[in-house]
Amino acid sequence: MANFGGHAIPGGFFLLYGFWLTVKHVLQHYWRTTQPKGRQVMPPFFKRMEYVEGGFKIFASFVGIMVEQFVVDGPHAHLYDRENSSWVKLMNWQHSTMYLFFGISGIALIASITIKQVPVGIDRLALSFALFVEGFLFLYHVHGREPLDAHVHTLLLFAVFAGSASTMLEVFIRNNILLELFRADMFILQGSWFFQIGVVLYPLNGDKWDLKQHDNMMFVTMCFCWHLALSLILVTCTASIVWFTTTRFSAKGRDIEIGMRNTSSKSSSQKALLEESDEE
Repeated sequence: MANFGGHAIPGGFFLLYGFWLTVKHVLQHYWRTTQPKGRQVMPPFFKRMEYVEGGFKIFASFVGIMVEQFVVDGPHAHLYDRENSSWVKLMNWQHSTMYLFFGISGIALIASITIKQVPVGIDRLALSFALFVEGFLFLYHVHGREPLDAHVHTLLLFAVFAGSASTMLEVFIRNNILLELFRADMFILQGSWFFQIGVVLYPLNGDKWDLKQHDNMMFVTMCFCWHLALSLILVTCTASIVWFTTTRFSAKGRDIEIGMRNTSSKSSSQKALLEESDEE
């Protein structure tokens, strides 16, 4: 991640994943609120969405690990150099470890919908662990760096650990739309803040930030709050659009179904009258 692109790639992934979660959970919540009480079996469409999500996690994690390990200046699966008595590219190894746990969460998600013996909530538990490991690694990722560099990474931990805590709550509190949307919001906040870290540390216009100036740290802290506000607005707007669109199409579907039933009943009545007149 020692360049802007290295922060933009995970940032883009987290942004897309946050929007994906928003759309998915709003659709699921709409379905739950329109079903009779006691009906808990999800339709096949939602299962296919889970398969896509789990498969994408596994694929993205595998690609991330391969890139971190086998990039030109990567460790190439070597952890310790015995000749020089030193560790080999530990930063790449930390990133690979982070991707590994997100891959495990993808496996847990697929297992939770394909194997009945898997306990309910194992997918949320695995994702909570993945987020915790991400934050835990970042916590000890910035020692010895310049103050502003350490600060922007420390701010990221608020989104990571908050997401981990809320996801852990979902293990015990299932189908809570507020917790689900909060998790989506934390992923969007992570994604946008990864881009911000890239802009601060590797500015595209070439104007470098003073990494020791306190005013820059104050501005970045305020900027994090703006990112939080923006993520809340994006989740709210996305959820509203999905909800109203789904409601509108569902209403049209019900109107068509009722119209077809009325047409069918009218045709049946006309047919019965014709048969009676023929008998007379």
